[in-house]
Amino acid sequence: MTVFSLYYPIHETEKQTYKPQNMSPLTQRTDKQLSNGYYDPQGATLHPNGVNFALYSKYAESVYLLLFDSVDGEPTDIIPVYSKTKNVWHVFIHGIQSGQLYGYKVRGKYNPMIGYRFNENKLLIDPYAKAVTGKCNYHDNLIYGYIHDSRHRDLLLDSRDSTPAVGKSIVIDEPFDWEEDRSPGIPPEKLIIYEAHIKGFTTHTSSGVRNPGTYSGLIEKIPYLKDLGINAIELMPVHEHFSPAELIKKGLKEYWGYNTIGFFAPESSFRSDPALGSQVNEFKNMVKSLHKAGLEVILDVVYNHTGEGGETGPTICFRGIDNQSYYALEGPSLQPYRHYRNDTGTGNMLNVENPQVRKLILDSLRYWVLEMHVDGFRFDLATILARKKGRFSQKSVLMKLIARDPVLKKVKLIAEPWDLSTYQLGSFPKNWHEWNGKYRDTLRRFLKGDQGQLNDLGWRLTGSMDLFNNRHRKPYHSINFITCHDGFTLHDLFSYNTKHNEANHEENRDGSNDNHSWNCGFEGFTDNSPVLNLRKRMIKNAICCLLFSTGTPMIRSGDEIMKSQNGNNNAYCQDNEISWLDWNLLENNRDIYQFFKMAVALRKSLPVFQRTSFLNGRDSSGNSVPDISWFGPQAGQPPWNKPDLKTIACLLDGAEVSPGSKDRIFLILNSDPASRHISLPKQPGPWHRLIDTALDHDAICLPDESRPIPSQELYSVQPRSVVLLWTGE
Repeated sequence: MTVFSLYYPIHETEKQTYKPQNMSPLTQRTDKQLSNGYYDPQGATLHPNGVNFALYSKYAESVYLLLFDSVDGEPTDIIPVYSKTKNVWHVFIHGIQSGQLYGYKVRGKYNPMIGYRFNENKLLIDPYAKAVTGKCNYHDNLIYGYIHDSRHRDLLLDSRDSTPAVGKSIVIDEPFDWEEDRSPGIPPEKLIIYEAHIKGFTTHTSSGVRNPGTYSGLIEKIPYLKDLGINAIELMPVHEHFSPAELIKKGLKEYWGYNTIGFFAPESSFRSDPALGSQVNEFKNMVKSLHKAGLEVILDVVYNHTGEGGETGPTICFRGIDNQSYYALEGPSLQPYRHYRNDTGTGNMLNVENPQVRKLILDSLRYWVLEMHVDGFRFDLATILARKKGRFSQKSVLMKLIARDPVLKKVKLIAEPWDLSTYQLGSFPKNWHEWNGKYRDTLRRFLKGDQGQLNDLGWRLTGSMDLFNNRHRKPYHSINFITCHDGFTLHDLFSYNTKHNEANHEENRDGSNDNHSWNCGFEGFTDNSPVLNLRKRMIKNAICCLLFSTGTPMIRSGDEIMKSQNGNNNAYCQDNEISWLDWNLLENNRDIYQFFKMAVALRKSLPVFQRTSFLNGRDSSGNSVPDISWFGPQAGQPPWNKPDLKTIACLLDGAEVSPGSKDRIFLILNSDPASRHISLPKQPGPWHRLIDTALDHDAICLPDESRPIPSQELYSVQPRSVVLLWTGE
C-alpha cells in the first residue's frame, strides 16, 4: 500500500491560479493541467492526483521543467515554472504518475568571474531526485556548460543541448512492504563494523550469487556476514555518483563512489532489475534483509563536495541550478567567485553555511533514515560540514541542527575528522563517533617494529582517552581501524614496503606515501614459505590488536581472507579484479578466516572488551584488582619512554564491566624480532591460553574450549607475536 507521507492536498480552486507571466519561453510545449503547487517539500512529490515539483534557485531568472517518456527521447513537455516562494520555484502537474521522467533547465546570468554559471542549454538533475535513470555520458562533451577561449583564457557559454547526455530524474513512490522492520539497535559498545563496497563484494565471477555486484547480490552473502560474526555493515557510497572525464579517457572510472550527484538517489548501477527506478525498492529490500539477520546498515555519505568537480567540471546539477548558493566560491578581487574552494581535494566543496545546503543535507539524512531505514552514517571529510565563518567549529549551525534533530540524534553518526585544511580528531560533538587515524598509524608502526611507540600505544589500546575523554564521550566513540578502503589491504600492509599504483595511470604519484607498511622481507607475491608464514602471523597480530582494543573495531572487507590489491593503496578508479573480492580466497586462506572469525567471537564473549567507560587504573569493583594494570618484560610497570622497548602486557579485570565476574585477561604484545619472557600476574586460578599467534595449530580458542597452561611464572612470547591468556570461572 502506498503511503503519501508528504501529502499536501491540491485544492480545486488552485487549479485556476496558474497563469503565464510575461516571460520568454524556452520553447513552451505542454497540454498538461497545471497549478501553482507548493514550495515545500522540495523535489518531486507524488499525490493522488498528480505530482508537485519544487526546485530551489535564488539567482535564476526562469526555470523550465521538462518531462520525458523515455531515457533517450526528446521531451514530451516543456513547462515554464512561474511560481516562486522563498527562492523555491514550484508547479503542480495534474494527471502524471510515479515513474515519470523529468529534468530541469534554468535560465540566468553566465559570468563565471562573479559566480554565475547558468546555461539554459544544459539539462539538470533534480538535487532532490529519489532516483536517476543512469549515468551521464560525455556525448561530444555536451555536459560541459562552457567552451574554452584559448586567447583570453576564459570559459565561454556552450550553447549545445545536453539533453541526450544527461540522466533523467524519476518520480518515485513505489509501494514497499517493510514487514514491521526495525533497526537491530546494537549498543555502541558491542558494535563490530565491516566496511564493504556493494559492487566489489559480489561482482567477481567466484561470488556465486545470482545477481553479482548488486543490492540483491549482497543479500545472498548475508549468511557469510553472520558466520563471520560482525553486526554492522558500513557501505561505501551508495548515492548516485559521477565518473570524471579524466578517468574515462584513461579507460578507468569512479569505483569507490565519492563523486556524489544525487543525495537522495540510490546508485542505479547496483540494481539487478533493469526497470527504471527499481534500485529504490532493491535497496530497501537489502536493508530489510540485513535487519532480519541482526545487522545494522551504516552508509558512507559524501556531503562535502559533489561530482561536478572544479570550474572546468560538468554542468549536470547544482552548478547549473544555483552555483553561488550550493558551492563555496573564492577568487581574487576582480574575480571574487571564479574558483571553487577546494579543501576536499576534489575540485569543489559544498557551502554548508548556506541555509539551503544545510536543508538539503538534513532532508537527505532524514530521508535515508525514515524512508530507507538505515541505522547511521559515516561522513566523508566531516570537518567540511562543521564550518563556521569558513573554519571548523563544534558549534557550527549544521552540527547544532543535527544534534537537535529528533530523527538524526537517534542514529549512529561517524565522522572522518579531517580534510585538506584541518585535522580535528577528538573534536566532534557529543555522541559523534570518529575514525581514529592515530590508532591506525600507531598500531601500524608498533606492529612493524618501529621504536618509540609504547607510550602512544597505551592510549590507543585503551580507547584513546587522551582524545575522547571530553564532552561526556565514551571509549566506543573511537572507531579503531588498521585498514580501510583508502590505503593498503591488510595483506598488502605486510607484503609491500611502498605503494604500487601504476594501474591508476598517474605514474604512481597518487595515494599516500606514509603507509607504515612492511613487506616481511620480500616485495609483493612470493612462494617463500618463511616469508608467507611471517605475513600470516603479522595479519593475526593485527587482528588481535584491533579486536582486543577498547573502542569500536572496523574491519575492511576482504582482510579476513587476505584480499590483495597488488600493492595499490588508492584503488578508487579500479572497477576490476584489483578491487573486487575474489571468493576463491576463502578456501585458499581458510586458516586466516577461521582465526578472524574466532577472534570476533572471542571479543563478543568477553564483556571486558565492551567497555562503556574509560580505563583508569583504579579498583572500582572492590576486589582489590585495578581495571587495568600494565607490565613490561620484567615485573612491574613498563618503561614507557624507552625507545627500543617493543614488548608490553596488560591485565584487564572483567569485574569492572560485569559486577561479580571472575574473568581476567592478560594480553601480551611483542613486536620485537626476538622472543621475550613475560612475568605472569598471580591469580587465584590457573591461566588458560586463548591465543598465541606464534602457534601453527590451536592458535585460538574460546574460554570454554581452553585448557590451563602449566603452572609457571614466566611465559615465553615468541618473536612478533600476540598472546591472550584468560582466567575465570
